[in-house]
Amino acid sequence: MSQDNLTAVLYKTKDLRLEQTPIPEIADDEVLLRMDCVGICGSDVHYWHSGQCGSFVVKEPMIMGHEASGVVAKVGAKVKNLEVGDRVAIEPGVPCRYCEFCKTGRYHLCPDMKFCATPPIHGNLARYYKHAADFCYKLPSHVTMEEGALLEPLSVGIHACRRGGVTAGSSVLVLGAGPIGLVTMLTARAMGACKIVMTDILQSRLDFAKKLGADHTILVNRESNEDDLVVKIHELLGNYPDISIDASGAQATVRLALLATKSGGVAVLVGMGSPELTVPLAGTVSREVDIRGIFRYVNEYPIALSMVSSGQINVKPLVSHHFSLEETVEAYEVARQGLGIKVMIHVQPRDANNPKKF
Repeated sequence: MSQDNLTAVLYKTKDLRLEQTPIPEIADDEVLLRMDCVGICGSDVHYWHSGQCGSFVVKEPMIMGHEASGVVAKVGAKVKNLEVGDRVAIEPGVPCRYCEFCKTGRYHLCPDMKFCATPPIHGNLARYYKHAADFCYKLPSHVTMEEGALLEPLSVGIHACRRGGVTAGSSVLVLGAGPIGLVTMLTARAMGACKIVMTDILQSRLDFAKKLGADHTILVNRESNEDDLVVKIHELLGNYPDISIDASGAQATVRLALLATKSGGVAVLVGMGSPELTVPLAGTVSREVDIRGIFRYVNEYPIALSMVSSGQINVKPLVSHHFSLEETVEAYEVARQGLGIKVMIHVQPRDANNPKKF
């Protein structure tokens, strides 16, 4: 086994370094992975550029990366579900398995969750990384490593749609056409939504959303009038949206989600913005609009893999940029500037583990 374990380590704000780290030793229930693809998420950029994301603060050096796929290089003594050479998608959060939330099937709320690249837990942007075997999912032979890495953001979109109750015939408003908004739109469509409207502040992202399958898009800016936007949404849908899903976290989009949603409908809040917001709560309550938060995902990785492998959802168009591990800092800068949709870092040469070229 190669001793090269080049790793992307964030030391402090804007101080991301590539350096050698020891190859991890695995426990009996873990696997050692040769990492392949690692996507860059908005939270990664927040940690790199501001040293925190929400309430999570980088206080000591942390290995980056959590949207990932890899190849099994070694298996622990008790591992039965995987073999050396298996290509896997990595669900990056490993819970305690013993608390109330774990035992009742909501392990994503486990207070002792160890989630990749969430301080103080190290991530997987390295040549080698170890992970709990039962949170690694073997990829079918026709699914690429890039798609495996994209199961992570897709699982967020699936969780949002499930929390919102998206089903056949639903009309859906998605606020924010970044990667999470786009996978939410793709999921809503796959789950049977009949009409989908998306909003964003960038026309380029809305154009891309239209190509992916959004029925209508609305460009918003600082001068946009809230009431006018609500009217526009209703005109485009022909009615109020049954479900509104905010994938931005900005106060303006949260307000719009609450105001636009049909009485008795559901507003799902995915984006994590300011700790406190000013929202039209009284009107939302009197119209019995349910406000539902989501945090990551739970039991959705198998669903995401099934939807991708069956062709129900095509996530390939989301990958806009490719970089090698050695180009990590450049990749982060591209992601920070919002120049593409999904920036993918290749720890191994591109397509080295793909059945055919991506």
